[in-house]
Amino acid sequence: MEKYLWLIYALAAGLCWGTYVPLIAHGGQELKSRYGAFLCVGIAYVLIAVLFPLARFYMVGTENLNINATGVIFACLAGTAGALGALCVIFATSAAPDKSYTLYIAPIIFGLAPLLNTVVSMFWHPKEGAFSFGLPEQMPGWMFYVGVVLVGLGSALVLLSKPEEATKPKTAASPGAAVVADASQGPASPSIVSDR
Repeated sequence: MEKYLWLIYALAAGLCWGTYVPLIAHGGQELKSRYGAFLCVGIAYVLIAVLFPLARFYMVGTENLNINATGVIFACLAGTAGALGALCVIFATSAAPDKSYTLYIAPIIFGLAPLLNTVVSMFWHPKEGAFSFGLPEQMPGWMFYVGVVLVGLGSALVLLSKPEEATKPKTAASPGAAVVADASQGPASPSIVSDR
């Protein structure tokens, strides 16, 4: 089981981040405020990212903790990137010119993020220095490049399929009451939240 623990955690992270956009969107709908939902995200960050490490340090001690400026700066930059990403989700849904545009937000985010992560991980060599960039010591095989192309193709197909779904008329479940969606208003989307 320990051999696959890393995979379990990776899948759990994917589950959490994959459900983030719909969850914050629905929370914002219920609160009638995008920024109220974002505030709740901040509270969750404090509970999980502040209290959990403090409790862990209390239980196991801090003898292995090596506090230094570079570590603190880059770890804080990681938290900043995560928080700004969450805020950009809020801005993206509020800046969308049409309701149908909000359907593109999550596929763009989760299509771009893994590709960017891979490129940065390949060319950044922090062990050689915090700002050391260069070609990887060992270039990846052909399957890597095929995978990158497939990820891009998958994201493109998801984005291209959204307008098709958006223009399909919606019908009610009961045969006696048919409801047709107004195409000019765009489809109903779980990521639509008020701007207040």
